[in-house]
Amino acid sequence: VTHTLPATMFPIRNRVLAASGDQKYANETGKMKKGKKEIKLGFGEDFMLSGIAAVTSKTISAPIERIKMVVQNQDEMIKRGTLERPFKGIADCTGWIMKNEGVAAFWKSNLTNCIRYFPTQALNFAFKGKIKTVAAFKVDKKADSYVTKLAKNITAGGLAGTGSLAFVYSLDYARTRLANDMKSSKGDGGREFNGLIDVYRKTLASDGVAGLYRGFVISAVGIFVYRGLYFGLYDTVMPMFEKAQAKDEAEASKAAKRFAVGYCVTVAAGLASYPIDTIRRRMMMRSGTAEAYNGSMDCAAQIMKNEGIPSFFKGAGANILRGVAGAGVLVLFDTVKDAYVAQVYGSEYTWA
Repeated sequence: VTHTLPATMFPIRNRVLAASGDQKYANETGKMKKGKKEIKLGFGEDFMLSGIAAVTSKTISAPIERIKMVVQNQDEMIKRGTLERPFKGIADCTGWIMKNEGVAAFWKSNLTNCIRYFPTQALNFAFKGKIKTVAAFKVDKKADSYVTKLAKNITAGGLAGTGSLAFVYSLDYARTRLANDMKSSKGDGGREFNGLIDVYRKTLASDGVAGLYRGFVISAVGIFVYRGLYFGLYDTVMPMFEKAQAKDEAEASKAAKRFAVGYCVTVAAGLASYPIDTIRRRMMMRSGTAEAYNGSMDCAAQIMKNEGIPSFFKGAGANILRGVAGAGVLVLFDTVKDAYVAQVYGSEYTWA
């Protein structure tokens, strides 16, 4: 049973949701969690809070993100003459960027990434919340077995990730091209793009709208795997820790547990989907060129033939470090929701 809470009870919340366009009021679930009344947040609230958490985390981890992208796609840049030699590892790549492009270059494409990531994560969390209200994906904490809970959570997370991808894929493409737009090793030392708008303009001129969606199909497969594991494992494992924790446990201890679980989940999901991520980004790198791949299978076959299996995992070490950002999003989202509910609804409430 849910009970709609009257609008007049929460003046601060009403102003926030009026700005976000969400006019639906929160619902009491009629349940209690750790001595507090459960409250179900609205779509607009989930969108806003998860977006803030995502942008904050991504900006902090932007240098690791840039290094990972460059190492992952270095073979394409060598073929195009942008780089003279492959990097020996993460440290070598870091030194090259520092020497040739400066400290600010570690945040290159971060603005585009934030523009992309805010709606991506916000839609992921919001869609996941909506999908999990559907009977087929709703977890019954008492009746469902561990395997059933895991399957439902993974499926809901995968569907949420795939749905959000359709809205933001062209921004992901632009961010990939900008992050790998190194100062050329050729005589002019120039870059290919002058910014986000220039990426769109040049891609549309050379390859049309299809160029902005190069690798979309394999990306949809990869994002289902990644987001399914990312959300599914976290939503299944985290409640076990929450159930075992003491009522008077310090907030710092709770946050540490959330981060540890979030980090392990992010790394596991990232490694499971990393070869697919490599294929889709390599396809993006050749969009608008005369040597574009003839699909994801052609891309995978060429990488396997010319470079071998290790190339599918180039940059995976940096990706493990980048897992800090993914864990940070999960932790920040939960922590920000705790603070938001306490501030806007009152300390007697907790989010469902």
